[in-house]
Amino acid sequence: MNAASCDWGLGAQTLAERDPVMAAMIARAGEARLTSRGDAFLTLARSIVGQQISVKAADTVWGRLRERVDPLLPQHLVAVGIDGLVGCGLSQRKMLYLDQLARGFLSGALQPESWPGMDDDSVIRALCEIRGIGRWTAEMFLIFNLQRPDVFPLDDVGLQRAVAQSYCAGVKPTRAELQALGERWRPWRSLATWYLWRDLDPVPVAY
Repeated sequence: MNAASCDWGLGAQTLAERDPVMAAMIARAGEARLTSRGDAFLTLARSIVGQQISVKAADTVWGRLRERVDPLLPQHLVAVGIDGLVGCGLSQRKMLYLDQLARGFLSGALQPESWPGMDDDSVIRALCEIRGIGRWTAEMFLIFNLQRPDVFPLDDVGLQRAVAQSYCAGVKPTRAELQALGERWRPWRSLATWYLWRDLDPVPVAY
């Protein structure tokens, strides 16, 4: 299923009809919905910055990075260099990952124009070949850039917390429990994930 298949209205209606808890989240969210930044490099860079830290912390680091490299383009990031990123709040490893990501875009090793035509698993495999990008980052790219409708990031801490809060009386679900719950939301698990994120934190999640 590709990005063109992501009919948000139909997805939200289907989720609401199947799941009364989700229906309440959708009602609270109102007209808000996921929007794509549209820039593959920025989405991947933002995802790397956000790895294993809170949304608030990631926003702070991202703001510092955008001040240091303005505009944030691959060629400008490479020109600033890893040493130039010191003080932004990035770990040494993340600075290296960002540098290598930028170089991949500049060299043509990464070809984002081909990704919209690939299925979800193929995009994940292609992205995971990039150092510093694992499955979670690839899934964020599928959701936020390509807007694929049925991505379910099982390892996402925000998703786990939201499910615990709304479905498990505050107890963190096991991976199997999370997978089973996600089955009721197919083929709109990206939308369900976004509504869960939004219900946990009213600030829209964006990459």
